[in-house]
Amino acid sequence: MTNTVLGDEILYELRDGVVFVTFNRPEARNAFTFAMYERLAEICAEVNANRLVRAMVLTGAGGKAFAAGTDISQFRAFDSPEDAIAYEGRIDRVLGALETCRVPTIAAIAGACTGGGAGIAGCCDLRIAADNARFGLPIARTLGNCLSMSNYSRFAALIGPARLKEMIFTARLVEAPEALQIGLVSEIVENPDNLISRAEELARTVASHAPLTLQSCKEALRRLRPTIPPGGGEDLILMCYMSQDFREGIDAFLNKRTPNFQGE
Repeated sequence: MTNTVLGDEILYELRDGVVFVTFNRPEARNAFTFAMYERLAEICAEVNANRLVRAMVLTGAGGKAFAAGTDISQFRAFDSPEDAIAYEGRIDRVLGALETCRVPTIAAIAGACTGGGAGIAGCCDLRIAADNARFGLPIARTLGNCLSMSNYSRFAALIGPARLKEMIFTARLVEAPEALQIGLVSEIVENPDNLISRAEELARTVASHAPLTLQSCKEALRRLRPTIPPGGGEDLILMCYMSQDFREGIDAFLNKRTPNFQGE
């Protein structure tokens, strides 16, 4: 057994062929810094290179959040179109690395799974949830930004365009029973304390099966989704991230007040 810490914010453990990745900022509901996104991509590269790894489980520390998106303070320095394009480019690159990871990936979700956290969970092959899990993309209520075209495509494939639109328009959070009903998760674990043990049991089941069969299934289903052309959606990213509404959303969030969006 090996136990390695890739910084304090993401914990990495390889145990008998299964990698366990824990997002470790419970005081911030495991919100992701830019460095955490990069570490997640590095982990995927390590897993791809290590033929002893047969499955990967991702979860959040503390039991109150899987991951609550990107740490909003990371956006304070945004002041140019290049910043916006580079941010969404980073997210697409990291989530792409997770989605195309060689081994089956399982998101074990307790508490909040929102924004970028929902994006990470959506890239995993299987998602199981504790009964306190809540899912959402509440960007219309919080920052006034948007998703990348790849993320829209990914979520539309998971739950359908109409339901995705309803989730974003209402900015509501989906509770665990509804998440099971609409296919966001495949299973609910009633006792959150049993979530990781159930995730490990599931990981060891899939790890015992033919790796190339699972890998080809992952890739085939990914290829069935529409191909996004290079630069696709950059006009939408700039419309939102360069807006006064986005600056207002950041300020309101950091100062714990309700934003006053003007559509400008």
